[in-house]
Amino acid sequence: MEPLDRDEFVAACRIAHELASRQEVAAAWHLESACAGMTVGGLTHHLLAQVRHVTTLLSLPPAREAPISLLDHYARAAWVSAEPHDEANTSIRDEGNSAAHAGPETVLSEIEPLIRQLPAALGATRAPDTVLIPWQGWSLNTDDFLVTRAMELVVHSDDLAASIDAEPVVFPAGVAEHIVQLLAGVALRRRGQSALVRALSRPQRAPATISAF
Repeated sequence: MEPLDRDEFVAACRIAHELASRQEVAAAWHLESACAGMTVGGLTHHLLAQVRHVTTLLSLPPAREAPISLLDHYARAAWVSAEPHDEANTSIRDEGNSAAHAGPETVLSEIEPLIRQLPAALGATRAPDTVLIPWQGWSLNTDDFLVTRAMELVVHSDDLAASIDAEPVVFPAGVAEHIVQLLAGVALRRRGQSALVRALSRPQRAPATISAF
């Protein structure tokens, strides 16, 4: 598959920001979201933080260590296989909930200028074209890093839409294709070939879940 189109990535960020800007989100800000233990505000902050991660990490020098593969990234990340009550997940929820105390106007306004900076940040030359992910301690090539952030945007936008009983938002086709391929690849590693094949072709024999996470 071709690398994720960077213009489509910027469009995905704008779509997520537009969803987060709805009045229904502000009205439900302090209520629990579709992600148990996380407020709507906390979820919104976590969703939009993906824009900040991209602009921040792309402003740093490229990583010098060899990047790992996209699927190895998810095989190593503790939160992927952690239970909801494990620290790997509760810390994410707590951070979002705490940051959301600033209120919807502040959270949204902090992200608007960063989205405007994205085209320039994504168009800058990096040599090597790698990104260190400091909270994980390893590197990805830039295209794979963008896929990880796009996954967060797509999945958590769906969480946010569900939290306010809104219709799911639609992302650019290229973004959706990359995310579906990523989720299928992670699910294949975690659940096995038969589980994935049956869920997609033989519902009568499908397992209870093939969730990637």
